[in-house]
Amino acid sequence: MRTTTRRTHGVRRALTGALLAGLTLLTSAGAAVADDPSASASPAGDEAGPTEAGTTFRTATALKPDQTGTAQASTGDYLYWVFPADAGQRPTVEATVKLPENAARRSTSTWQIDVYDGLRRRQACMYGHQTRKAAADAATVELSCVLRPVRAWSEPWANDPLPGSYYVRLTVVDLPADELGLPVGAEVKATVKEQGGAHDVDGALSDPLVPGVSVASAGDTGDAGASAAPRVPSAGEPEDGWASGWWTDRWLWTVGGGVLAALAAVFGYSLTRGRGRPARVPQGI
Repeated sequence: MRTTTRRTHGVRRALTGALLAGLTLLTSAGAAVADDPSASASPAGDEAGPTEAGTTFRTATALKPDQTGTAQASTGDYLYWVFPADAGQRPTVEATVKLPENAARRSTSTWQIDVYDGLRRRQACMYGHQTRKAAADAATVELSCVLRPVRAWSEPWANDPLPGSYYVRLTVVDLPADELGLPVGAEVKATVKEQGGAHDVDGALSDPLVPGVSVASAGDTGDAGASAAPRVPSAGEPEDGWASGWWTDRWLWTVGGGVLAALAAVFGYSLTRGRGRPARVPQGI
């Protein structure tokens, strides 16, 4: 009787230890993936950014994640930059406008930053200061826009952000006509943050929303010599390519959850199976 009880307690302790070990392993694995610096698309942290901006979507200046672009322009100009954002990432755009000298300004001005996806659909900001007024004596004005996490796939009728190029447009939207044309300086920085498997969905786009990607793919498949040459990433495309779309940290949680469920089932069975044949019952019965 005592031997059976000891064995039962030993099984319980072993299963409890395995359960805790599995839970610890799962938690540490998830945290490691979330904190892995290699998962963040920020290859250009120390590179010098571009010193000019485009004036249309077609001439937008390419920015790498975590790269700061600068430009000298005039009030009233439309300034454009483009950067890549992949599935599972949440883009954030920050802009700083250096206003003209106070002696040249007499009125307040309103500045605005807009972000468009590869289909040139304007994307709403989750939060931030997308539009701001600058007083006549202000030296700078700071703007920001935090987009929704990029989805790997979406319904045709939805306006969800999808993998591809994202265009940033900076301009003044309210200023007297006699103050247009004054010199200003602009700084724009785009960052992306990995959101993990919580925002993963089933399905993926056949091609990211990058202008000209389908034409380039058709040209590569049609010309054997061109396909052998090294491929240069286009504007608004990551240097290391787009995500394959099949691997996410949800696999870790799925496998870990299965292991924990199996351990819990074994532990529950050990609690409910009973202590076996009582010692007072003869063997022949």
